[in-house]
Amino acid sequence: MGRGGQVMEQLTLFAPGGQSAGLPADVLEYRAGFINQEQSDLLLTTLVENTPWQQRLVKMYDREILTPRLTAWYGDVAGIDYGALGKSTPIEWTTLLLELKRSVEPISGITFNSVLLNYYRDGNDSVAWHSDKETAMGSHPVIASVSFGAVRSFDIRKKENHREKYAVRLEHGSLLIMKGDLQARWEHRIAKTTQHIGPRVNLTFRRIINPSV
Repeated sequence: MGRGGQVMEQLTLFAPGGQSAGLPADVLEYRAGFINQEQSDLLLTTLVENTPWQQRLVKMYDREILTPRLTAWYGDVAGIDYGALGKSTPIEWTTLLLELKRSVEPISGITFNSVLLNYYRDGNDSVAWHSDKETAMGSHPVIASVSFGAVRSFDIRKKENHREKYAVRLEHGSLLIMKGDLQARWEHRIAKTTQHIGPRVNLTFRRIINPSV
């Protein structure tokens, strides 16, 4: 798909050599090697080839642009009033995604009912500074993020003090738990990189709160 109309983002500020010192444990929990190398290789190939990826249009100021990555959304298709949330109904869970969901739930301490998949095709694909503060997930959501493929830097910064910042290298087969007041008090991003890197697929498991219940 074409990438015209993208807004350029600042390249990552953080060194690629390792995790930042002093990562705030109250909002982030990182586990390298959560899924082994062989399984991760297979999952990356399977997800890239079999997911119905889409490139969404989003409004940026006074114009619409294509998101610089591909996405797909899966989840429970019954029991949630997605229309009341202003969302479209997700694709029904695949067996593979259900297995991954069940593997992260005991560590996360929560039962997830949806997952957003992001496909970063190369170093030009990215996501800008933001926080996942959708009311559909509550005020302090727990999100489990599983990564396959090229290592990318997950950068966070305090909303009220951008000088307070950290980075996590999201490695092949790793798990990152976002929790506490991360979405309320911090922003995060996956920045562009000038390095020649391969594709990366990231899955963020979420719990949508049904407004009709």
